[in-house]
Amino acid sequence: MATNSSTPEAGTPVVATVEAPPPGRRISGAVWLALAIVYVVWGSTYLGIRIVVETMPPFLSAGARFIVAGLILAGLVAWRQGTSALKVTRAQLASAALVGLLLLLGGNGLVVLAETSVPSGLAALLIAVVPAWVVVLRRAFGERPGLGAYLGVLLGLAGLAVLTLPGLSGDVRLWGVLTVIVATVMWSVGSFSSSKIPMPKNPFAASAYEMVAGGIGCLLVGLGRGEQYGFVLGEVSGRSWTALGYLVVFGSIVAFTAYAWLLHSAPLSLVATYAYVNPVVAVLLGALILNEQLSWPIAVGGAVVVAGVFLIVSTERRR
Repeated sequence: MATNSSTPEAGTPVVATVEAPPPGRRISGAVWLALAIVYVVWGSTYLGIRIVVETMPPFLSAGARFIVAGLILAGLVAWRQGTSALKVTRAQLASAALVGLLLLLGGNGLVVLAETSVPSGLAALLIAVVPAWVVVLRRAFGERPGLGAYLGVLLGLAGLAVLTLPGLSGDVRLWGVLTVIVATVMWSVGSFSSSKIPMPKNPFAASAYEMVAGGIGCLLVGLGRGEQYGFVLGEVSGRSWTALGYLVVFGSIVAFTAYAWLLHSAPLSLVATYAYVNPVVAVLLGALILNEQLSWPIAVGGAVVVAGVFLIVSTERRR
């Protein structure tokens, strides 16, 4: 598959069409280092979000994160590649804004909201089903992903059903689980749309515009929900500030840069493995740091979802 995009809490979307390195190329230490960054940092962003929303409003904090990260990334692009790298047509800017709203407001913003009521590990496992929705969208538009991809979708949906049990049983709030599921659909639509509409040619510039647009959208929704009322900046905990800074610098800039570089430097089949490693990292960190309970529906459902994603990725690498 020539176009790759990240899962909801991978920091930012990747929308550039790239060519995989020639087969048989030796994997360098730099590739493994970049891959480790994507594995650990993107997997840890669910934990970071959970800590941020302990004392910060969900949409306002998400908006601040993406606007700051987008402006920093735009500045880095202008510094390293010149201001011409940021030049886009109106159609490209509108497309980037639309994708940013779908991914970062509809996808990430809803995840941030949901994590006020669901464990970070459960959110990560629910989000892992995104590749399955993308396969469904591709089939709806006439593509034929392959038998393995269809089996992966069935496994993913089965795992999703099992992961919903904690909400149905009352162990977590059902609205939070359903909110994450809606977020996965929004993220999938945004990811799929990015390959069908005119996007900025520079992937870093595209991501900067997407983050700023998505961040503005999150801020407006937060203000519309009245999140500013009763919110006292001085009451934000030090750990929430630290987590927000971590999400801006590492989640939205460092890991994205590593991912974008990997798309040009490593086999796509290898890069795509983040899709089933990130949820495992998120579950482990949530259990170790926040003492989140790993119940049997989460363990079984998560394993089924990861197996489904593995099938989808394995099918795509052979195409």
